[in-house]
Formats: sequence, C-alpha cells, structure tokens
Amino acid sequence: MKKIFIAGHKGMVGSAILRNISKKNKIITVDKNKINLLSFEQTLNLFKKNKFDEVYICAAKVGGILANSKYPADFIYENLQIQNNCIISAFKTKVKKLLFLGSSCIYPKKTKIPIKEKYLLTGKLEITNDAYAVAKIAGIKMCESFNKQYNTDYRAVMPTNLYGPNDNYDPNNSHVLAALLQKILFAKKNNKKIITIWGNGKPKREFLHVDDFAKGCLKIMTISKKKYLDICGDENQFINIGSGKEISIKDLAKLISKIINYKGKFKYDIKKPNGTMRKLMDSSKIHQLNWSPKISLKSGIKLIIKDLILNV
Repeated sequence: MKKIFIAGHKGMVGSAILRNISKKNKIITVDKNKINLLSFEQTLNLFKKNKFDEVYICAAKVGGILANSKYPADFIYENLQIQNNCIISAFKTKVKKLLFLGSSCIYPKKTKIPIKEKYLLTGKLEITNDAYAVAKIAGIKMCESFNKQYNTDYRAVMPTNLYGPNDNYDPNNSHVLAALLQKILFAKKNNKKIITIWGNGKPKREFLHVDDFAKGCLKIMTISKKKYLDICGDENQFINIGSGKEISIKDLAKLISKIINYKGKFKYDIKKPNGTMRKLMDSSKIHQLNWSPKISLKSGIKLIIKDLILNV
C-alpha cells in the first residue's frame, strides 16, 4: 500500500485524481484552511509527518483571461510558492514519485500546430496569461532539474483546456467553457435574448473532460521511470495530454445552445482580447501508453450541466 498525497483535492483536477485513483492506496488530503501550501514551514511539516510515497501537485491558482490580466502578481507568486514548497518538501522527505501539472499556456503564442513538447521556450508567451505561464514553466524545469541533478522521479504533464465536475464557475475567474455554460444557462433562465462574448469568437480551443485527463495522469504514474524518460526524451521532460480535437469559441457557444435549447443570439465584443488563436496540442507521446479520451465534448457538456446548476 502506497501513501499518496493529493494537493488541491477539492479542485477540478485534484478531485478527478481522487475519484479515479486506486482505493487500495492510502490517500491523504488536507483542507487549505488547515494547511496553507503557501507556507513552506506548514508544507514541510505535513510532508515530514506523513512520509508520502507519491505526491500529485494539483493545487494552483487558476483562472481565465480576465483573472490572469487583472491579478498577474497573485498568479505568479502563489503558483511559484505552492509548487516550490511541495517539490522541495518532497525532496527533503525522499518522496519516491511526484507529478506536477502544467498548462497549455506555457507554449509560445505563435507556434506550430499541433503543439509538440519540444516547442517549449521557442517564442514569446501570450501576454494575457504570461505570469501564470512563467510559474508553470518554472515548475516543469524544477522537476526536470531535480531529476538531472539528484536522480529523483518527478514527472510533469501538460493538460489542454479541461472541464468537468468541480470546475470554477466564478464569472470573473472561470475558463471559457465554464463561463459560456454559465452565461447561456443564465440567459435561458432569465429569457435574455443576447449574450456578449469576449473577442470575435474565432479562436479555437481543445477541450478534454477532467476524468479522461486524470486517467492519463494515473497511467503516466504507473510506468517505470525509464519508460517515462524514454517517452519524454532528454529535453523537456513532460507529456502533453489533450483530446486532439478543437472547436472555435463561436461553435462552442452554438453547441452549448443546442444542448440546452437556448434560442438567443450572440454578440462579440471585439474590443476584448481573443487570447491565443489556436492551442491544439500534439498528444502522440501519451498515446504510446495506450491512452485515449473516452468522453466526447458533447457528452461531457451534457454530463456537467447538472454539476453547473448545483454550483452556481
């Protein structure tokens, strides 16, 4: 039996890992009102007390374009602090295996599509979320550097845009799919005929249900260190996990409207930023592990409508 710590177990990814992980293990979770991962002392004491075998770093400050643009200092500071505290504590307490979560925004704004892992640090970042991206890049490189210098087994995964249970539906901090779902449901409920969407609706996004992502993470953690490094290669030790399919924001809004039978119209605010125009990732490396997503976007949206209604 392994003792496994899931940091951020109440978030979308952490709760999905918790749902999908084998219950044969001893799973440790802590509420942030009891242990503050921004505090190195509290984090290290937690790790010393429990002597974890494996750690999943799912705790992070996350948000959409508006939140990233408005609070860049919070995004870079809090994410660096959380991941540094967890990784150093893992090292000091000899954690055998660790998984760090990145984000697709780590890639350059202008890059080849689909995006391969080797494109990291080959160009300028999208300015609307560069502070968050820099923190995530630092986490990837920290894991990679410890592996090289100390022969640790710290792994990293790069999720595409995720959605599913326990997503963030705050109108100011949510990601695009959750934000659109909330807007369209609200408009239907209140008989609102026009919905305003940021940008021109042309940017395309890849979406993956968080349970499919969690299963990919767990598969990566079950393989040997040698196999993991063989798949990653010598540089950029992380693995993309995406659906391989993209949809424009405009078509996503239409799809949601069709599912919930909303008959109103959309107005696009072109004064607001689009963000990166395309972010489709190359997930061929994880396909080597016989993983593929099982939940289609249409099916996934239907699954989370009830979750959204319960959370807003």
